Amino acid sequence: MSEGTMADPWQLVTAPGSSEYQMYRDPEAAPPALVCQVGSTTLKYHLRAIEDLHAWLTEQGDWVPLGAADESKPAPEGSVEAWGRDPGNPVGGWYGLRKGYRGRFGMYLPPLLEALGLAELTHEKRNNSVRALPKD
Repeated sequence: MSEGTMADPWQLVTAPGSSEYQMYRDPEAAPPALVCQVGSTTLKYHLRAIEDLHAWLTEQGDWVPLGAADESKPAPEGSVEAWGRDPGNPVGGWYGLRKGYRGRFGMYLPPLLEALGLAELTHEKRNNSVRALPKD
């Protein structure tokens, strides 16, 4: 497993296996960020999203749909994507930090949690779900 730094980013694949991307921590950013590089596109999320999403999934206690959607499209109710935008979540709204690129939380965060051993994912062509695994 990589270190999750800019020099040694996590190498990830979306749940359906259709896209490869990289993520790494940038704790020096304001606020601390999780940087997601998908081809030439850079998305940024609150770094705390790893712990917050794991805690929320643990509270759900079962499979939760990913519901990945672009920022301009509605997120399916009850999905990871919807929670990543909800004013009731720990950051009070969007986990995405870059206006116009705040969506796709449900696409890119769950595979990272799976790689870190914090969650398991389904890997179908569409309509994937995630559930929390207990921390070691």
